[in-house]
Amino acid sequence: MADNIDYGSIVKQGLWGNNVGLVQLLGLCPLLAVTGSVINALGLGLATMLVLVCSNTAVSLVRSSMSDTVRLPASVMIIAAFTTCIELLMKAFTFELYQILGIFIPLIVTNCSILGRADAFASKNRVLPSVVDGLMMGVGFALVLVAIGAIRELLGSGTLFADMHLLFGEPARDWRVTVFDNYSGFLVAVLPPGAFVVTGFLIALKSVIDSAFEKRQRAIAVESVAVRERARVTGKVE
Repeated sequence: MADNIDYGSIVKQGLWGNNVGLVQLLGLCPLLAVTGSVINALGLGLATMLVLVCSNTAVSLVRSSMSDTVRLPASVMIIAAFTTCIELLMKAFTFELYQILGIFIPLIVTNCSILGRADAFASKNRVLPSVVDGLMMGVGFALVLVAIGAIRELLGSGTLFADMHLLFGEPARDWRVTVFDNYSGFLVAVLPPGAFVVTGFLIALKSVIDSAFEKRQRAIAVESVAVRERARVTGKVE
């Protein structure tokens, strides 16, 4: 059991450094299949996040009672139970959205990111760090889904936030934003190849940002070393 937990690192890794969709490249099947619009992406992202948080919590609570031989099947059963709960809730309250997402809701059980976090983190840490880890990994995955969904919806139909009432009720019907009037649409954006292209560009963008940040950190480190050298030689810090 880990005693010293760096929550800042957990947040950073979940949202950026070890993002499920852009770094680990897990859960790509739903990420590419249902991100044709913001509402689809948000619905699946929230469902996955809830399963991640709940399964991490449950696995952490029973970790001391699980031997290595039963840890994997027990974790799968826990994930399946919470996925079923989410599926039933969506059937009850967001049935139209559930129908749109279809098989990808029950397939959350097979999402490698959820099982991976349960086995790699929750089974070795206390409840609170496990909850934070599940939440941040889930939020990071959901943000990637929504980003891809927004880009594909914008390019494919010229709108944003269409059909938000499927998740938030009738008042959200007016949230639709028409960015391009009389837009004929870019068909590739809403097809599976469009999902691959958009995901590739997001991964490339993250790589560029990381490289720029690393160069900046190296420049700061070199400047710090130079200042220390001047101070050692002259006795003055400039």
